[in-house]
Amino acid sequence: MLRKCLAVALILGLFVVIGCSTHIHKVGNGAQGNDMMMQRQWYVLFGLVPLNEVDTNAMAGGATDYHIMTQHTPLDIVINLFTGAISVHSRTVVVRK
Repeated sequence: MLRKCLAVALILGLFVVIGCSTHIHKVGNGAQGNDMMMQRQWYVLFGLVPLNEVDTNAMAGGATDYHIMTQHTPLDIVINLFTGAISVHSRTVVVRK
């Protein structure tokens, strides 16, 4: 019985991790260095309505070659565990020049 419970817990844990995704957008020739800027984007109604505006052009600071990466980091997952009950979710946006 204990093994079945552990197997179910493992499978459910995998489903939680599977939902994590990273999107990378390459602008120009992509990142040429290690200069990075990070902001957190907030949503309500389970991701339908954005609460704040993350301006990736401003984050790039006039650069013509950079990467935009949006992802759910482990910190976002922890935050969402607490704020998800009231339908508030976060996502991290990173611009690397």
